[in-house]
Amino acid sequence: MLAIIGGSGLTQLTNLEVTHRQVVRTPYGEPSGALTFGKIQGHEVIFLARHGYGHTIPPHEVNYRANIWALHSQQVKEVVSVASVGGIRADLAPGALVVPDQIIDYTYDRKCTFFGAAERGVTHIDFTHPYCETLRQRLFRAAALAGETMVAGGTYAATQGPRLETAAEINRLERDGADMVGMTGMPEAALAREMGLCYAAIAVVVNYAAGRGSSAQGIRLEDIGDVSQKAMTRVRGILEKLVTLDGD
Repeated sequence: MLAIIGGSGLTQLTNLEVTHRQVVRTPYGEPSGALTFGKIQGHEVIFLARHGYGHTIPPHEVNYRANIWALHSQQVKEVVSVASVGGIRADLAPGALVVPDQIIDYTYDRKCTFFGAAERGVTHIDFTHPYCETLRQRLFRAAALAGETMVAGGTYAATQGPRLETAAEINRLERDGADMVGMTGMPEAALAREMGLCYAAIAVVVNYAAGRGSSAQGIRLEDIGDVSQKAMTRVRGILEKLVTLDGD
């Protein structure tokens, strides 16, 4: 089954025919909210709002372990993450949709593994390629069917938040090789890998990162909502095509 984790701007799927909601208890505490079960184009999907359905949970306080464990407990095999980002690379303008292929993790003090307890022992996972390539390719196919263009590849810099970055910090991220910046990419991707889930992301560029483009003198937060709303409509169209590919 496919699960969709919605971030800022996607607290609900308007094209999801809801069948029921289910509260899932986990060994790691409460997930961000009840899991929403439903169908898109007749295909079963589970949806979870990463920041809560009222968008009340900041990125550094999301219970990523509970979210991933809850989805895994419902026999989810694939997860598409939808997340808002700031564009660092010049061509990643507001409104661009990106399917990243790499991550750099700058977060700290987050519960980042299922293998931390002493009884589990030392366990390592291969994270050379943090996203599931099979699912990434299906996202590209789905975008083509929906008549949408998505940027193929890019490095996602995951920062702690909840504040946005300084221009100097963005300069540093660029020197490190980052193309976009967000606050929720990690540890979510690594936890999905630990659980054996096929995980990929749609990064929605809602603004230029600090010191870049129209954000050269500051980020106009009031402009983000309109960009996000229009972009999320396009994302829903891609997801509609994706589920039909999953059905194949």
